[in-house]
Amino acid sequence: MKVAENLYAYEWTDPYENNCNSYYMGGTIRALIDPGLTKHVPDLLERMARDGIAREDVRYVMNTHSHPDHFEGSVFFKDDPVKIGLHERGIEFLRGPGGSLYGLFGLQVPDIPIDPFLKEGTIAVGDEALDIIHAPGHSPGSVGIYWPARKALICGDVIFSRNVGRTDFPGGNGATLKESITALSQLDVALLLPGHMEIVTGKEEVEHNFRFVATEIFPYI
Repeated sequence: MKVAENLYAYEWTDPYENNCNSYYMGGTIRALIDPGLTKHVPDLLERMARDGIAREDVRYVMNTHSHPDHFEGSVFFKDDPVKIGLHERGIEFLRGPGGSLYGLFGLQVPDIPIDPFLKEGTIAVGDEALDIIHAPGHSPGSVGIYWPARKALICGDVIFSRNVGRTDFPGGNGATLKESITALSQLDVALLLPGHMEIVTGKEEVEHNFRFVATEIFPYI
């Protein structure tokens, strides 16, 4: 589903099986963000194809964090001419306690050549500039991927519509998550693209969502 120029969202809506929302940045960026679980990648590619996006169009796979329901599907692209990115803290976490989550879900940690190109700060992808914001709390290596030209923030499981990511998995920390959400709230965002649940559209709605989370959810984290 196209949500802005060269920006597509593929929401996961099955209430009976876990997976994440995935996103594609087109134009010269050509990046798939959070491919989800490996078994669901063929369906994701079919949905992308209906929007005119072929597997061969993907040149980057960017992961907001290393939890299985976001990252495992990256293995689908490991033999393609694709750069697979994860924050360096995400790589470190995956090789340590983060890897244990895969066993809990009956999965193996995927053997993927990961490039830590998702570094804090501004990175050039194609002809565009993206801002990478390290946003730990849900996971030590979580990042927000902000596209200033579209005022779009892909935030993984840091913040959702009227909710936040859980902090009871290894590496989670409620106080740190609140700091990360507060930092993300300072961005000029008109499209909040979370890892689960619905997209928040419009600057006023996004600002209201940040205020709601700070007022109603923060006291319980």
